[in-house]
Amino acid sequence: MTEPASVSSAAPSPLHGKAGAITMGLVGYLFFVEFVSGVLQGYYVPLISDLVEYLGIRDADFNWFEAAQLLLSALVVPVLAKLGDMIGHKKVLLISTVLTAGASWWLVFADSFWVFLVAWALQGFYVVWLPLEVALIFDRGRRSDTGASQTRRAAGYLVVALEAGAIVGALGGARVFAAFNENVMLTLSIPAIAVTVAFFVILFGVPESTPQPGRRLDTIGFILLTIALLTVTSGLTFLRINGPATWWVYGLMVVGLLLLYPFGRWVLKHPDPAIDLRVLRQPSMWPVQLTAGLVGISILGAQAPLSTFAGTDPANGFGLGLDAAERSYIIGAYLIAMIIGALLFPLVSRRFTPRFALIAASITVGLGYLAFLVNNATAVGVTLNMVVAGIGSGALVAALPAAAAAAAPLGQTGIATGLTNTTKTIGGAFASAVFAVVLVLAAGQVVTETASSLLGYLIVFAICGGSALVAAVSLVFVPRLAFGDVAADDAVPVAPQ
Repeated sequence: MTEPASVSSAAPSPLHGKAGAITMGLVGYLFFVEFVSGVLQGYYVPLISDLVEYLGIRDADFNWFEAAQLLLSALVVPVLAKLGDMIGHKKVLLISTVLTAGASWWLVFADSFWVFLVAWALQGFYVVWLPLEVALIFDRGRRSDTGASQTRRAAGYLVVALEAGAIVGALGGARVFAAFNENVMLTLSIPAIAVTVAFFVILFGVPESTPQPGRRLDTIGFILLTIALLTVTSGLTFLRINGPATWWVYGLMVVGLLLLYPFGRWVLKHPDPAIDLRVLRQPSMWPVQLTAGLVGISILGAQAPLSTFAGTDPANGFGLGLDAAERSYIIGAYLIAMIIGALLFPLVSRRFTPRFALIAASITVGLGYLAFLVNNATAVGVTLNMVVAGIGSGALVAALPAAAAAAAPLGQTGIATGLTNTTKTIGGAFASAVFAVVLVLAAGQVVTETASSLLGYLIVFAICGGSALVAAVSLVFVPRLAFGDVAADDAVPVAPQ
């Protein structure tokens, strides 16, 4: 009896042969694009205080910039990913890059709160880059029957680029600001130039995918989904900003959840739905999407609590009392650990199975955060916890879009990979709101006014660790040989309309 084609260890290496050379050439261009994405995510962080002063606003007002970009990312990714499946992933990648570049240049000249808010939100179109890149790579690999294994390795390289860009951006933002004699406009022009260059890299270096003919956009389905997501994420955002005493935010979230019912009824009847719920409920797909949402809790939601915990004065009985520069070393260790995890995932998948690697990565994230419950008194201990969690997080950031692509039928690769981003964003928004509430409610008698109690932080860490372990349990339901390579002729296409 021959070994099933889905066994990942049987797949040829994507680094060898004509198909592999094409794929690695494609990844080389996309590596630069994802590096720019990382720069965008890291560059502005050390400049926040200076931007607040430049715009004449309060520190708390900056939360609105982050909230607006979070809302936009949750709304646009499903639509753009679906369009990529319909008209070509490169075309949509170019469109999103034009929008990101335009917003980045707009930020250079924005000099008021509202103008900056709109430009900052529109810059969030870059969040669709990674899902589209994974879809492009999988489409190219599918032609040589090695789409899953090539995508896993290539996604690892893209996450390396993302985290390297974030490190360079975080280290470079303040230094560029100082080199330009604290000229805000000149400083903000650097990421705008980088995104502009990325557009031409995509235009001339990236080949187009092969869209499925006869597709149409489920406009009503996306409108219903957008309204539901907008309502839920708005409620979470207002909960984080206005606090738990604002009663109407809970009603807003309930309404958003209820709006998912008419969306579900509609797409189940549509021949080419916005999101195919029948595909989503398959055992190789729903655990991946659930895992994306659950790990979003720690990847996106835990960063602020971790930073404030590390900066809390030990006079309160906990905390490390680290300044901004010292905290950056812990963040740097975490990002480097994510790079290591992204590179390890395809190796572990090849040695065992992709499912095993996903479960192991989720457990690693869980152990890293649960370690905070007993190991939180020293900078070395906290850094060790973050390194463990970072290895698992890096593996999952690379693995989840690749796994979704491998599990998706032909013609739904983009929307499947895009949904991992959307669910991760929603998980992060949920966690950010809940953690803010937990830290406020758990605050006791502390020496400094800005510190929350140790109990609040322990609850946050327990939620992060527990959610990752729940993700690991859900991945047990994935078929053992899922996400392996299959022949192109065996791919299940979406029926043309």
